[in-house]
Amino acid sequence: MSRIAIVSAMHEELRALLPALEKPQRAEFAGRQFHFGQMQGQPVVMVLSGIGKVAAATTAALLLQEIDVQRIIFTGAAGGLGTGVRVGDVVIARELLQHDMDASPLFPRFEVPLTGRSRFGTDRDLSDSLAAAALHCLNHAAERIGETHLADFGIDSPLLHEGLVISGDRFVATAAESDTLRAALPDALAVEMEGAALAQVCADFGRPFAVIRTVSDRADDSAHVDFNRFIAEVASVYTREILGTWLSGRVD
Repeated sequence: MSRIAIVSAMHEELRALLPALEKPQRAEFAGRQFHFGQMQGQPVVMVLSGIGKVAAATTAALLLQEIDVQRIIFTGAAGGLGTGVRVGDVVIARELLQHDMDASPLFPRFEVPLTGRSRFGTDRDLSDSLAAAALHCLNHAAERIGETHLADFGIDSPLLHEGLVISGDRFVATAAESDTLRAALPDALAVEMEGAALAQVCADFGRPFAVIRTVSDRADDSAHVDFNRFIAEVASVYTREILGTWLSGRVD
C-alpha cells in the first residue's frame, strides 16, 4: 500500500493532526521531523514544511526522493481573492501559479523559465475525492466546531471552491496588493505561500498531489487579525476532519 504524505506549513496544523497518527515513528532529514504511521488504517507520513516556496520545495523533494511517497497533500490557510470566497470557506486547488515569478522580458510574466508553463495542475482524481470529503465536512462544520465558535470568526454556511490558487513569498496583507493580484489574475481564488512550489516539484517527479486551503482572511488590511487563533481553532479542525473523512472513505 503506497504511503501518502500530508504536509502542513504551520505548527498548529501539524499538532492537530499528530494525535490521529497510529503506531507513530519518526525520522529526520534536512532538519525536518517526518512522522510515520497510519491514519484511518492508511499508511501516511506527516511533516511540517515551514513557510514559503523554498521550504515547501525542499520538503516535497525529500518526500519524493528520500521517502518515495506516491501522493502528497498540502494543507494550510490562504487569503481569499475571488468573488464570494469568504473567511471559513475551503478552496481545493485545480491549478497553481507563482504570482511573484517574473523573468520578463526573457520569458512571459508568471512563466517558470525553461518549462514553457506558468500553471501546474493538481491530480484530478485526488482533488475530486478531497473535494467530496471537504464538502461533507463543511456541511457538518457547525457540529464539528460549533455555531457560536464559527460566529466568533464571522463564519456562516461555509462553501467549497475549486480552481486557481496562487503562491508567492510574501504575506499578502493589504487591499492594494490583493487588488493588484486580482487585476493580473482575475480567476485566482486564493493566495498563499507554498502550493505552486510543491506543484513544480511534483511535476518534475511526475507524482500526483493536491492542495487544500482554508480561507483565513480576505488578503487585505485585516489579514493579520486573529490569524493564529483561526489556524488553531478553525483551519486545523477542518484539515483533520477532511483528511480523516477522505482516508476513511466516509463521504455521503
